[in-house]
Amino acid sequence: MELRSVEELMDLLYAGRHQRALRTAALLRRGRPADKELQVAGLVHGIEEPPGPADGAAHAVRHLLGERVYHLVRGDGAAAHDDVLRLRQADEESRTARFDAGVLEDWRTVLELVAARNSRLGAVD
Repeated sequence: MELRSVEELMDLLYAGRHQRALRTAALLRRGRPADKELQVAGLVHGIEEPPGPADGAAHAVRHLLGERVYHLVRGDGAAAHDDVLRLRQADEESRTARFDAGVLEDWRTVLELVAARNSRLGAVD
């Protein structure tokens, strides 16, 4: 499954258990407010989709959100080690953290910004 629009991604996020994803993204926003791609990786890293490749979430968002988000979600060597570690730590903390992380709709603009930036970069390649 490859997502082609922010609307498709939002539908997928709404269909899943997104409260933990919201907390993960919010924790990353607190720690790295300027790093929208890292925050978005925190939001989408746990999306559920039909059985497929092991890196299903990463594969689904690769075209829409770009290579950096893809590698962050996969947690592979192409992403900066410190950023992958931050993502994993925020994910772990989100399991026990209890705070109001807002609503999923609050992230639509950030997702659109990252998707638009990726779209422009893709046009240059």
